[in-house]
Amino acid sequence: MNQTKTSTDDKNTKPASWTTETINGGSFRHVDLNTGTNGWSTPPGNVFPLRSQNYFTTKQKTPGGDYLLSPAGVDWLKSTKKLDHVLSRPDNRVAHAIKTSQSPNSFIFAVNLQTPTKEHFYSLVLYFATQEPVPSDSLLHKLINGEDDTFRDERLKIISNVVKGPWVVKAAAGKFGAFVAGKALKCSYYRGANYFEIDVDISSSAILTALVRFMLGYVTNLTIDIGFVVEAQTEDELPERLIGGVRICHMELASAFLVDDDEKKKDDDIDLQQRRRMMGAAEGENTVRM
Repeated sequence: MNQTKTSTDDKNTKPASWTTETINGGSFRHVDLNTGTNGWSTPPGNVFPLRSQNYFTTKQKTPGGDYLLSPAGVDWLKSTKKLDHVLSRPDNRVAHAIKTSQSPNSFIFAVNLQTPTKEHFYSLVLYFATQEPVPSDSLLHKLINGEDDTFRDERLKIISNVVKGPWVVKAAAGKFGAFVAGKALKCSYYRGANYFEIDVDISSSAILTALVRFMLGYVTNLTIDIGFVVEAQTEDELPERLIGGVRICHMELASAFLVDDDEKKKDDDIDLQQRRRMMGAAEGENTVRM
């Protein structure tokens, strides 16, 4: 089973029209790749080293190249409890956009990185999209559609790199520059009619929880690239291909969108809920009826 090869001209890499709204309509802003602050952007795929065509012979890695999926937005959220399966929520702005887009072939791939702190549960949700079917003979198709979570636990790899930041953070983060998520952390998988979501529970690893909390102390001074790939484990699965990637630029904890899940408040003030902003939406953007 080969990794799916694409180029910048392939349909799979062309963004769907509805993603313009989700990219630019979030409270966590889409910013300039090199100068942006408190927001996200899309780095070139070549910043991520992946297993090459001859990796099992030479152990060499090559620049990642083009992404299989297009960016569709990033949400930086906080709540009093852990946010699971965010794409199933009626107030999720990305799910709402694809639902109202009249684009039946569009598909969302989302990774929800869940991090607890003393005050809140934070979620960094990264959305990617395609408007063409994922090739049935690809590893990405197997990751999304396979019935057995064992494959997912053993293959989804997170690649990260601190682009800018104090050396002490770079040194600490470098130990986890690439790892298979399901082997190190508890991952939950949710598949819907037009989406696939992976919730990665950072709190399930004491070591990674300590590392992420340490990094959050420097987060306003950090620029971090995060990418995702299905790990190749046999020669016929090479070369590896990037699913998608983002660059997080000088994030501010205080800028996280507060998700209000107070059930009593929902029951007591229906009119307020009817006027509530979509989860993660920018001020003045779309509202949702609950």
